[in-house]
Amino acid sequence: MMDRTCRHYRRFMRELTQQTLLYTEMVTQNAVLFGDRAKLLGFSPEEHPISVQLGGDDPAALARCATIVAEFGYDEINLNVGCPSERVQNGNFGACLMAKPETVAACVRAMRDATKLPVTVKHRIGIDDLDSFDHLAQFVDTVAQSGCDRFTVHARKAWLSGLSPKQNRTVPPLHYDVVYRLKQTFPDLHVEINGGILNIDSVLTHLTYVDAVMIGRAAYDDPGLFLDADTRIFGVVRDKPTLESAIRGYLPYVYDQVAKGVPVGSLTRHLLHLFHGRPGARHWRRILTEDASRNPHSPDIIEKALDVVLAHQQRTSLAYT
Repeated sequence: MMDRTCRHYRRFMRELTQQTLLYTEMVTQNAVLFGDRAKLLGFSPEEHPISVQLGGDDPAALARCATIVAEFGYDEINLNVGCPSERVQNGNFGACLMAKPETVAACVRAMRDATKLPVTVKHRIGIDDLDSFDHLAQFVDTVAQSGCDRFTVHARKAWLSGLSPKQNRTVPPLHYDVVYRLKQTFPDLHVEINGGILNIDSVLTHLTYVDAVMIGRAAYDDPGLFLDADTRIFGVVRDKPTLESAIRGYLPYVYDQVAKGVPVGSLTRHLLHLFHGRPGARHWRRILTEDASRNPHSPDIIEKALDVVLAHQQRTSLAYT
């Protein structure tokens, strides 16, 4: 979810769901240690609960990272052992670490020793020819012995060569049954399923087999699917938000960020898919895209776009009555 789950996107998502655990983009160990930490790790208090996703393979470096992110106030640390990109492989982390469960275990142990935060692992069901259930179970068992008790499992294997990261999200077939079996094999572990999950109905089905569900790309491509997540998934009684109420709730944050010098396009580009499959979606995207380019310091373009969409929806509704 690089270039997607930034702090602006996450802050908007809190207008749709207050209970869902949010994740940062993957941040590498060297970026945390030597980069602009405020830019990379900063977040708004409203974003809790929030997990920082780290990429790395050096236990000592990751331990220092754990201390730093704990000071920033994160609720959890997640180690990415699922990204198959060539750049990540060259750094010797991500999905290639599924071939090195002892290294992953050492990294988890070092971070747990450095902080009181829970440390979790996100991984695939296999890589290349290491795709048997026995290998997956051995990987999970080895890492669990380091103190990790929660595993987020993308229900696809990854090919480390021959497929692009985009292809690795769609070409290898989904095997939800493998993740279900993993939960049956390790009933005391918290097993979370990920991959190709597009709506809340599917989430509820998966929850009959596993402990939790992660929605990735669909959460960005159609954020509105979270409108009733708090009620249907978490059983929280609250007024169901609407897309309009979510946008209006986000506006004070937008005005504050623009006043601090953030270009409005950085705040609106994560909203482009908000009306996905709904009347007015094309008008919404056009206004946000064109006006953000012409007027990078005018946050009122969001209200302008919303007014156009609402008017379009009203006309559409009247046409069908």
